[in-house]
Amino acid sequence: MIVNVIWTSLLVCSTLALAVLSLPTTSITEQVNNKDDFNPEMDDDVPTDRYLTHEEMITWLHSIARRHPKKAKAFSIGKSEEGRDLLVLELSHSVGRGERDLLMPMVKLVGNIHGNEVVGRQLLLRTISHLIQKDSVDPRVTRLLNTTDIFFLPSMNPDGFVKAREGDCWSGGPEGGRLNANNIDLNRNFPDQFKSEDKLLRSQSEMLQGRAAETQAVIKWIKNNPFVLSASLHGGAVVASYPYDGSDTDQLQGYYSASPDDKVFRKLSQDYADRHPLMKKADTCGVGFQDGITNGARWYDLKGGMQDFNYVHSNAFEITLELSCCKYAPASDLPAEWEYNRKPLLNYIASTHRGVRGLIIDKNTKRPIRDAYIHVYGIDKNITSTERGEYWRLLSPGRYTIQSFAEGYLPSASRSIAITDIYTEQVNFELESKFPQKTVSRLVCN
Repeated sequence: MIVNVIWTSLLVCSTLALAVLSLPTTSITEQVNNKDDFNPEMDDDVPTDRYLTHEEMITWLHSIARRHPKKAKAFSIGKSEEGRDLLVLELSHSVGRGERDLLMPMVKLVGNIHGNEVVGRQLLLRTISHLIQKDSVDPRVTRLLNTTDIFFLPSMNPDGFVKAREGDCWSGGPEGGRLNANNIDLNRNFPDQFKSEDKLLRSQSEMLQGRAAETQAVIKWIKNNPFVLSASLHGGAVVASYPYDGSDTDQLQGYYSASPDDKVFRKLSQDYADRHPLMKKADTCGVGFQDGITNGARWYDLKGGMQDFNYVHSNAFEITLELSCCKYAPASDLPAEWEYNRKPLLNYIASTHRGVRGLIIDKNTKRPIRDAYIHVYGIDKNITSTERGEYWRLLSPGRYTIQSFAEGYLPSASRSIAITDIYTEQVNFELESKFPQKTVSRLVCN
């Protein structure tokens, strides 16, 4: 049924090894221009004491890619309703090699889905600057960029951002910038498993129909790329929230809507909160959360969110990071916000190296099998393989039994694996076709 299951334990950039990606608070090379002398065309750093305008951000991201072509690439995944680019910056040494390395995991960080929640937007720009400047200086950053494909979408709602005003902590209506140009809340605009009208959606075109331009762009981005891990950065509270955001009950608050991977999501969220100096405090923002984390629906029921869409409709595991009490905090708060979130953000990126990964190939041809899936016994969530036969399966520490299946192939043998925070386990599967090719020979007589 299976020729061989290659079983190895590779010590890679695991969560434990990279948990201390906390570099010195500041350095000579990371001293940032003040608001008067920042040049987005030339500077690798961004101001610590003010927010970038949309135009400055776009110019700066393009300039980073232009100056660092071996590790950075900027591209648009679409446009907002008013025609502004939804610009992504990819950071990885694989950029310079021309192709993502085999089995290199992809992680994405998305900010500003609500246009007036801006601290996360600036934190992503600071993270980009930090990684660019520390590469080849700090070996931990170099290793991270050499083993991870990182994607930043600092502003998913640029139309809302240009309406928002610094210091406005609570505006939620069209005038405050929370919504997009058509007054749509983008974090209520995704297909949702708990909405009756969305339950029958199957194809990507069906999912896109009637959605905002920004939502459509992000849906296509999610569906067309094998992201492993994701985070959406928000403001208005300080907590790490995890799936599910919704439920099939009518309860507005207090209902714990657990996903099949509740243990993984709790650990990812707790790891972030434990490294954040304010997130675990009971009096943060006047409404603290136990241990600094919460199940989304238990906090309040939300339908149409991006977090649940990632988990239900792709391989990506996404949590929501609420990072500031004030949604559009004064710029004077930004240096402190960076120090609060630098360690947690870097560790979160490194957490994509957690669990088990491997290749699924045809036993006879040795060719990769696309859309095979990995099943973990006891967890009702399968992960599918890429066109290169790759898979990544995030798991919390423990012992698991996994098995691979693919259409037209016999199931693999099941394997028992032990997951730790130190090693990323690698298990490769070779599947035997149900319809093996037969060799026909003829006897030729003279």
